[in-house]
Amino acid sequence: MLVYGDASREEDPRATLAGALACHAGAMSAPAGIRRHAALVAAFIALGALAQGLADAEFEHRGQDADSPVQDAALRLLAAAAESVLASWQRGLAAPAAGPAAEPAAGAAAPCGDPPPARPTVEPARAAAAATERRTDTLGAAAALARLPLPPSIRIKRAEGFAHYALYPESYLLAARRSSLGRDTAVIGLRSIGAPLAALVAAALGAPPPVTLRPIGHPFRRSLALAPALAARLTAHPGPFAIVDEGPGLSGSSIAAVLRLLDQAGVAPTRIHVFPGHDGPPGPQASPADRALWSRITRHPPPDILPAHLPAWIADLTGPAEAPPRDLSAGAWRALHHGPPPPTHAQQERRKFLLRAGGRDWLLKFAGLGAAPEHRLAQLQPLSQSGHIPPIAGLRHGVLVQPWLEAAPLPRRLTPDLARRIGHYLGLRARLPAPSPGASPETLWHMACHNTAEALGPAAADALRRHNPDLAALARRIRPGLTDNRLHRWEWLHRPDGTPCKTDALDHHAAHDLVGCQDLGWDIAGAAIELALRGDALDALIAAAEHAAGRHVSRTLLRFYLPCYLAFQLGHWRMAEDVAPTPDEAARIRRLARRYARLLRIVIAQACRPALARARCRRPQGKRP
Repeated sequence: MLVYGDASREEDPRATLAGALACHAGAMSAPAGIRRHAALVAAFIALGALAQGLADAEFEHRGQDADSPVQDAALRLLAAAAESVLASWQRGLAAPAAGPAAEPAAGAAAPCGDPPPARPTVEPARAAAAATERRTDTLGAAAALARLPLPPSIRIKRAEGFAHYALYPESYLLAARRSSLGRDTAVIGLRSIGAPLAALVAAALGAPPPVTLRPIGHPFRRSLALAPALAARLTAHPGPFAIVDEGPGLSGSSIAAVLRLLDQAGVAPTRIHVFPGHDGPPGPQASPADRALWSRITRHPPPDILPAHLPAWIADLTGPAEAPPRDLSAGAWRALHHGPPPPTHAQQERRKFLLRAGGRDWLLKFAGLGAAPEHRLAQLQPLSQSGHIPPIAGLRHGVLVQPWLEAAPLPRRLTPDLARRIGHYLGLRARLPAPSPGASPETLWHMACHNTAEALGPAAADALRRHNPDLAALARRIRPGLTDNRLHRWEWLHRPDGTPCKTDALDHHAAHDLVGCQDLGWDIAGAAIELALRGDALDALIAAAEHAAGRHVSRTLLRFYLPCYLAFQLGHWRMAEDVAPTPDEAARIRRLARRYARLLRIVIAQACRPALARARCRRPQGKRP
């Protein structure tokens, strides 16, 4: 099934460097606390993306990884930024002048759950000098990189662990500190996210800056392409090795590619250490040979730092915590959901918690690290102020803070008034500029035909292909906005005053899938399907969405989006069923997938001219959505 996307963007490396340095400089001069530390992490993530993009540009030019002055300079700069993050975290988020061993600032948590540091043993003057030295190191490394010939543009890939999966850089610092490794370790990071993660491990060990490698090939059978000189230098290292990445995933083949390189060079398994994103084994697609390699090496997974540190990070927004945060991730939120539990794709859910603090309940959701969540939050504040989404208290180090709302689910059948309010929300979102366009009509159509063939068979896919839309003409009609992209019924609440509220609205347009920012028509098609809209209710939603967006929505585009939306959801939930943790969960997912399959068959049978063509979405007689 085609569901996931590998998001990337083109950037001028010198502009990226300047922006990251400005963020780092602002953080270094900011007051102590979590916001200063988060800004240091944001600058570090930006410099990690820069190092990845520069290395990948050279890889594309050469066809292999090799040593180069540009990569060396970029990794020295990244190492300096990692040292700044390490120093801030070791100080308990205190400002530099407080000293590396200073007592944490009020409200700050001890790093990664370790015991609070003792009272200062380093004089403030020495601490300030150390901070100045780190700043000088960063500026010097940046200047060295800027003097080198850089490409006019690089392709930066989104680091999914930082963006979606609450992979905190600080946890890799602690994993490295708790390992038995030292300064003589050769650290290897796997691009993309392995580049910055490896810099953190090297900083915590006091080791030299890492080497980064790009695994290539089939996702389940990755391999390496190394210049002979680089391969010889790596394998000749006499000490231990640390391999750093966020996996293993379905196959673990990226890390296994490095394990094979070292194994073939005769490196003893006792010298090989892996810093993965979790302590689990590779997924079901791993080969027996790769599983054997995994079983012989030592792993140092990062600890989960969120539960222990969340209350201190957000105390300025919520007040003091009255109890430990309750984990609502992986579908646990359904225990507080009214009515039968909806299905959930546990592996794809964002981390979320319920916290009692300051006399009320708060919902805390991971929204991503770096600068992007702050920008999205600023864009969506008007929707919060207008009541379309819950109030937003703020964002602290990747965690969105909102008051917990108690309300009923949407009624089974929506009135035109309710539909009108939902349409108004969708139209307002469509006015917000997209940071980058999502999947093209060509990509969506390929996905729809592929998923249809996989789920419904070749005959159904052939029938869909006969529709043969004019993809070039559709592309000219699309005006991408900050679409919601997640309009399932369980995503909504029905307030006591009768108005709907979209509970999870920050970043589904930037999720780990291929859809991205689409035209308003995508959300209209999604709402029609997910909320079983028909007749006057659908007319009201479309009219309100168009009025709020200030433009007409092409019915041709709506007809195109409808099978694409159904095929995407069908693929998403079929894949969720494959990893369902319990038989009950698998059954819930299967029922939902069958609904999408049935509706997709109906759309295909109607030659892709459903009732949406007449601004209607009629339910087939005798069928339940």
